[in-house]
Amino acid sequence: MPKNPALELSRRERQIMDAIYRAGRATAVDVAAALPNPPGNSATRAMLAILVRKGLLKIEKDGPRFVYLPTRPGREAGRSAIRRVVETFFAGSLTSAVAALLDADENNLSPAEIARLKALIEKPAKEAAKK
Repeated sequence: MPKNPALELSRRERQIMDAIYRAGRATAVDVAAALPNPPGNSATRAMLAILVRKGLLKIEKDGPRFVYLPTRPGREAGRSAIRRVVETFFAGSLTSAVAALLDADENNLSPAEIARLKALIEKPAKEAAKK
């Protein structure tokens, strides 16, 4: 899968996106308050402007304030992030990634969670059998 350089984010840009996804929408002041070792006001605004140029954020005017919102739904962005983790840390193996998650889960899965996972695993086989 070719990488889009506009979507390659620095650590700080990822932190900003995480803060905005958690809040749903945020001003520059809100974003800075949510960051570890926050940069100054102008640096925060400059990074927000970069994320707007990359197409990851949009701006709404709320009176005198600018409010930043993600351009992609959280679920879509989350799936994209998971794909990157699977590629980076598990050599593209979804099986290895899921196994690692299940091994790391110290709170055993409930019967309902197990049933849901089984259904998700069996779904492609059932759909293939219908064809």
